[in-house]
Amino acid sequence: MPLDSTGKISFDHIYTEPDPRAFFGTLRRLDYDIPQQAKAYFAKLIDEYRAETGVKVPTVLDLGCSYGVNAALYRCDTSMEQLYDHYADGEPLSRDDLIAHDRRMVERLTIGDGVRFIGLDTSAPALDYALDAGFIDEAIHADLESEDPTDEHRALLAGVDIVISTGCIGYVTEKTLVRIARENRPWMAHFVLRMFSYEPVAASLADLEYDTAGVNGVFPQRRFASPEERTQILDNLSVAGVDPRGLEAEGRLFARLFVSRPNGAAGGLASALNALPLRDQG
Repeated sequence: MPLDSTGKISFDHIYTEPDPRAFFGTLRRLDYDIPQQAKAYFAKLIDEYRAETGVKVPTVLDLGCSYGVNAALYRCDTSMEQLYDHYADGEPLSRDDLIAHDRRMVERLTIGDGVRFIGLDTSAPALDYALDAGFIDEAIHADLESEDPTDEHRALLAGVDIVISTGCIGYVTEKTLVRIARENRPWMAHFVLRMFSYEPVAASLADLEYDTAGVNGVFPQRRFASPEERTQILDNLSVAGVDPRGLEAEGRLFARLFVSRPNGAAGGLASALNALPLRDQG
């Protein structure tokens, strides 16, 4: 598979299928696990938001949501391994049958989560599936890197309380995040690959009176897909002045978690998230 402009293998084809079977089938082979890593941190963030603001049903925007994976993990209290098994069971279901199956899963496993999910992505097929399956409640099909939100999108963004992401920062930049932040100044938590700098985002959000803090530790995203990808990513890290020894040099991509909050309170929230145990990083 070809490398994209960042040096990573291009997976564009798995985000434009009518259902997520190619997505899960491809990424399972690479031990893709960052949404699982993120699940507890997002749950803690949502709890902290409820406690501080008194909002019982916060609205969470999943930036680069693809097929609604983060929402499915939270809403159905499931795991990546269970989702991998679910979409690779071999039964030749039609898209409609698979959606019906997923809607039953959501109805069966959702236990009063009290969260409203909005998915934002540039892939219409992935958004359509996430919406039809019931993983997300609303969808925003837009590229906010290149254009301002429409009036309809702005109305949805104005109700967002928390923004999350698990890998799109680097492709998505401060342009998108500032356009989102201007609407309602939501809390933010982003898992960012170490090959990308979060500093431009933090600096742009600081102009909107946001404070940013990093959470301790690193989080494995997936194995390298090829020797060529490994070589290119290690070269990119070297240029960026990031030491890969013991991490990417061992064969995996790793991310850091950054929390941005308005009114200078991100440091305390990052400290609260640090209380969560890190999983094995091997």
